[in-house]
Amino acid sequence: MSASYTRRTLLTVVCEASIEARVVVDAKRLGAHGYTASEARGWGQHGERDGHWPMSGNVRIDILCDAVVADAIALHLQATYFASYAMVCYLSEVSVLRSEKF
Repeated sequence: MSASYTRRTLLTVVCEASIEARVVVDAKRLGAHGYTASEARGWGQHGERDGHWPMSGNVRIDILCDAVVADAIALHLQATYFASYAMVCYLSEVSVLRSEKF
């Protein structure tokens, strides 16, 4: 039996934990069918985000969806949050199984 892959876009958002709920609501409203969130630590332009206090940490939100939805979410996040919050978004083209889920 051979695997049947479908191309989707993986939108990865790394942002301040304090806005996770807002980002998720926006993503759902713009067409995301689901997401996976996890704690993230790191260092960058905004300094070190060590996560010692829950709201001082970062979260990583992964959203698998079609390219149109990923673009809409990324553009919305850029327009709404980039100026005021530490946030980075990146998109990757990926192959998925069970494409009906995304």
